[in-house]
Amino acid sequence: MNLDSSLESLKGVGPIVASKLKMLGLYTVFDLIEFFPRRYDDYSQISPVIRLRPGTAVCIKAVVKHAKGRYVRRGMHITEALASDESGSVKLIWFNQPYRENGIKLGAEYFITGNFELSRGRLNIMNPSMELVSDFPINTARIVPVYKQTKGLKSSAIRKILAQIKPNIDELPEILPKSVISDNKLLSRALALSLIHFPNKQTDVNLAKKRLSFEELFGISIASLLNKKQFSKESGVLIKFDESTAKNFTASLPYDLTNAQRKAVWQIYKDFESKTPMNRLVEGDVGSGKTVVAVMASVMAMEAGYQVAFMAPTELLARQHAESISKLLAGTEFSNKVGLLVSSVKSPAKKIIYEKIKNGDIKLIVGTHALITDKVDLHNLGFVIIDEQHRFGVNQRKTLQSKAKKMPHVLSMTATPIPRSLALTLYGELDVTILDEMPPGRTPVKTKIVSPNSKDQMYSSVKEQIDGGNQAFVVCPLIEESDVLKVLSAEKVYEDLSKKVFKEYRVALLHGKQKTDEKDKTMSEFVAGKIDILVSTTVVEVGVDVPNATVMIVEGVERFGLAQVHQLRGRVGRGKDAGFCYLVMSDSSEPTRRLRALESTSDGFKLAELDLEIRGPGAIYGHMQSGQLDLRIANLTDLRQIAGIRKSAQDFLDSGEDIKKYPELNKRVQKYRSVTNLN
Repeated sequence: MNLDSSLESLKGVGPIVASKLKMLGLYTVFDLIEFFPRRYDDYSQISPVIRLRPGTAVCIKAVVKHAKGRYVRRGMHITEALASDESGSVKLIWFNQPYRENGIKLGAEYFITGNFELSRGRLNIMNPSMELVSDFPINTARIVPVYKQTKGLKSSAIRKILAQIKPNIDELPEILPKSVISDNKLLSRALALSLIHFPNKQTDVNLAKKRLSFEELFGISIASLLNKKQFSKESGVLIKFDESTAKNFTASLPYDLTNAQRKAVWQIYKDFESKTPMNRLVEGDVGSGKTVVAVMASVMAMEAGYQVAFMAPTELLARQHAESISKLLAGTEFSNKVGLLVSSVKSPAKKIIYEKIKNGDIKLIVGTHALITDKVDLHNLGFVIIDEQHRFGVNQRKTLQSKAKKMPHVLSMTATPIPRSLALTLYGELDVTILDEMPPGRTPVKTKIVSPNSKDQMYSSVKEQIDGGNQAFVVCPLIEESDVLKVLSAEKVYEDLSKKVFKEYRVALLHGKQKTDEKDKTMSEFVAGKIDILVSTTVVEVGVDVPNATVMIVEGVERFGLAQVHQLRGRVGRGKDAGFCYLVMSDSSEPTRRLRALESTSDGFKLAELDLEIRGPGAIYGHMQSGQLDLRIANLTDLRQIAGIRKSAQDFLDSGEDIKKYPELNKRVQKYRSVTNLN
């Protein structure tokens, strides 16, 4: 047997079990070795029921004699069971886990772990996890790994299969340099992988995680440092700072720049004068003034004789940027040098735009993916701006940059706050500027958690807003009804609101399955004030500016990430009136820590840090990107650890040792280089 062997070659893995393993993405022995536990149950300290003490996590070995589930107030489901050992009995309670009743084998002996605490006047073990004693191939006094399961394949079965390949794990070769292992006091790779699956104590788990986490982040850190080094070898265009140009532009603005904006612009100007191209990310909350920073930088580039390309992820957003940029440049010599290129522009108008771009009549071209087509021949591109850059693929960004004769300066912008730890990993090759200051006059959106039985009061407040000339968004997690997910869909909400609650108002529906023309028409009508209430999915999340929108209702809010909800509420309160955001829960249970955080703070960076801690990088950057990086075990919230690993990566590169001496590490690094920001 070798690492590439099919799992079907193992004892007990027939076609049915193999199909279940494939559902978990497991095909080979190596796949299973790198299938890390989700958590660990500590069965090393078994307590008799009579000795249980409240306020602690407990583990008992007991027989379950009774189990019953029922629905109680407002849709909540409770399952109760009675577990007994020789010393006494204790009640087990699960909330909203109706499958528990049928999954329990009455009369069977279980290991049961959970918190022993007071609930409804009695001490119970709350939301415990359970394992049949008969499922354990060896005795109890140990730490037990728990794996992601699928229907028909329990964690205990995965443990039994893994036990067969332990000899393969023990013989795995090392992939990190010896100096890196010794300097950082790491376990060998083979020992770490053995302990992650077969720990004897919690210390084993901690040491294994330290090694495997280091391994993942070390590869990413080397990739980003190599990318940055490669980029620094490029020769950039020289854009000299002209003080009078900067002063004249700021004087033309109807407001003063914030200190954060001034600092950002100055950093960009210094980058422009460097020998190497700028590669900077400006991040800031919705309304922090990123566009003004980009335009002020653009003026300097255009004054130096270069063209500017501004790429946005959607046509509506591109149109809004073109309009706002034109207003900002109204008092300058470039007021009639702005162009818009989107797919809906038809010939012969598009042909005229192509010609003006080619001959330099258009100095600043705003567009969508249409900018990267072969027909676009930029006359003298020196500066590229990419809005919501994580919405574009690596090749799309490279294609736009390749339209310059010389590597252009690149400014990426995002309204998604990036935790510092992610800035060092996913965006490690970028220089990061944070706009942490809001322009005067912007008041935080008032946010309120709403239970399903309090909607009438919320709707009354919404009607007051609409009657006052304002508009409302209603965002739902699903387009259509689902039998599995008990949350309201956009189609169902639209039907209820348009025919019942708001039947006297203009209500429209918008979602991703509609044709592009239909979506654009609906959104344009909403922006123009021809629609009072827009029911939609998260297609409204980024960039759309509707000054009259003052209400954001988020249905089934627990289905969204913190950063995502924060983006959504940033869509309202952008005009003269204050904004309101209602977080509507799917049931009347106690609000979670995440929801309470949304209600209490408007700081996008704090929320992004919390989202990363609770849900991982996929919640912030999408599962595609976090999946490509394949982070299985790394803790991306530990800034100190990440900074240390990055230093180790830099030390390794500075040593001059050839990474090709370590084929597996090199393979990972090359993969990471292709999916991180620059390449």
